[in-house]
Amino acid sequence: MANFDLFLLPFSLISPKSEVNVQSLQLEEPDSEIKALKQLAKNANNNTKTESEQQLENLLSNLLKFGVLIASAVVLFGGIIYLVHYGNQPARYQFFKGEPSQFLSLEGVTKAVLAGSDRAIIQLGLLLLIAIPIIRVVISLLAFLRMRNWSFVIITLLVLTSLIYSLIGGYC
Repeated sequence: MANFDLFLLPFSLISPKSEVNVQSLQLEEPDSEIKALKQLAKNANNNTKTESEQQLENLLSNLLKFGVLIASAVVLFGGIIYLVHYGNQPARYQFFKGEPSQFLSLEGVTKAVLAGSDRAIIQLGLLLLIAIPIIRVVISLLAFLRMRNWSFVIITLLVLTSLIYSLIGGYC
């Protein structure tokens, strides 16, 4: 069997002198595509956001970020309290118990939270999680009204209408 190890090759195969040909490149005129890309980049820099648009974007992103964190913390807190009270009891899957009637309204959840109910704290966190996108849409609607951007006002009203209908549609 042949051995193809590079270190065993005789040094006579490697030429001691290597020649490098250096050719100078001639500068050419930029293509029309490069000019078009430069023009596009220049136009993109001119289309920067206004200060009010940037503030709205920051407000909405912070609302989502901190709102989800707060809602998650409330659910986690309620879950920990629930597990402290009922964590050692076995689960009974033979019988289905629906949601208590006190958790079917915002007023009932609020009263139960003030009474110290652990399930109500979890329910409150979930309600906060549902409310965050609705608040975001309402803030967007107010901002678009202030900017007098009527096409976005109409779109945001349609989104808000569908959100409200999905929430109260089951009760009508």
